[in-house]
Amino acid sequence: MASESPPPYRIYRARRLRSRHSVEAGLEALRRRRRNPLRLRPRGPLTVGRAVRWAFAAAVAWLLLSLVLFLVSAQLEPGLGPATEQVLGGASPLAGSTILVLGTDARVGASIDRSQTGPPRADTIMLLRVGLSGVRKLSIPRDTYTEIPGHPAQKINAAYALGGAPLMVQTVENFFGGRLRVDHLVELDFADFPKLIDALGGITVYSKSRICSPPFDNFWRGLRFPAGELHLNGQQALGFARVRKNRCAPNETDLDRAQRQQQVVDAIRRRLLAPATFVRLPLVAWRAPKALRTDMRGPTLLALFAAMAIGGSGGQAHVLEPSCLSCGPGSSILVSEGAKRDALGYLIGG
Repeated sequence: MASESPPPYRIYRARRLRSRHSVEAGLEALRRRRRNPLRLRPRGPLTVGRAVRWAFAAAVAWLLLSLVLFLVSAQLEPGLGPATEQVLGGASPLAGSTILVLGTDARVGASIDRSQTGPPRADTIMLLRVGLSGVRKLSIPRDTYTEIPGHPAQKINAAYALGGAPLMVQTVENFFGGRLRVDHLVELDFADFPKLIDALGGITVYSKSRICSPPFDNFWRGLRFPAGELHLNGQQALGFARVRKNRCAPNETDLDRAQRQQQVVDAIRRRLLAPATFVRLPLVAWRAPKALRTDMRGPTLLALFAAMAIGGSGGQAHVLEPSCLSCGPGSSILVSEGAKRDALGYLIGG
C-alpha cells in the first residue's frame, strides 16, 4: 500500500497591521463626518470653471425670480374689462400683432392737475406692429380729423372721451378704412409710468431743440430741457413726452410731440437691453406691468416684451403725414387717403 503524500501547504501573506497613528487619524476623520455629515469630503480649491458654474447658477436664479415677479405683478393688474377685450383681435405678439398704445389725460396720477374737470381724452395715440421680424411704430396726431362711429366727425382723441377704449379702437380701425385690425390695447398709467423709468435707472433721449414749456398739469413750474442728449428720471421723462407748447421752438407742432413720445418708447427698450439693467431686473419686472393697463395677461405680456427685445427697433420715429395742420374743422389736422395707405403699408408691411 503506497504511502500517502502530505497535503500541500499554502502560504498566506499576512495583512500589515495599521499603526496606532493611522488608526487614530481614521477615527478622527469619522468623528468629523459625524459632526458635519453634509461635508463628506473637503472642498477643492476654487477654480475658474467652478466660479463660472456658480455665476451661471446665480444668473439663472436671478432671471427666474424676475420672471416670477413679472407674472405675479401682471396677474394682479385689473385689465381693461370685457367690453374692450371683445373688440380686440388677440393675436400673439410673437406671431405678429398690432397694438394700440394710448396715453390719456385722465385727471388722476401724480402729474395731473386734479382741479381740472371734463372727460379724459387720448393724449397719445401710437400703433405698434410687433413681431420677431421687428417693431414698427406709427403715431397718429391727437388732433387728426376723422369719423367717430355713432358721433359727429371731430378730432380723433375725442373718441376716448365719448366711448372709452372700445370706441377708440373702433375709431382707429375705421380711420384706416377697416384694413387694420387692432389685436391688443395698452393704456399708459401716468401714476406708475415714472416709477418704471426710475426702476430702470432713467432713460436717455435726444432733444433736437431747447424745450421751454409753460406750466401744465402738475408741472407747476413748467419744464426746461437743453438741446442735445438728455438723461431723464421718471417724472422728467413723462414731462418730456407730454410737453404741449415749447416757447423756445414756437414752430413745433403736435408732430414733434409725437416724435418725442416715440423717443421715450425707444429709450425704454434700449434701457431694458442694457447690461446694467440686469442688476435691477427684479424691480423692473415688478414695475413694468403696473405701468400699463392692458388686455394682455402675464404670458402674453411677457411675449410682447420678448418680441420687442428680439425683434429690434423700427428705426426713426414715424408720424402720420398730414395734408395740412390746423386747417380742418376746429383747427384739426387733415390726412389724405393716400397718406393713410402709405402709413398703413409701412406699419403692417403691406
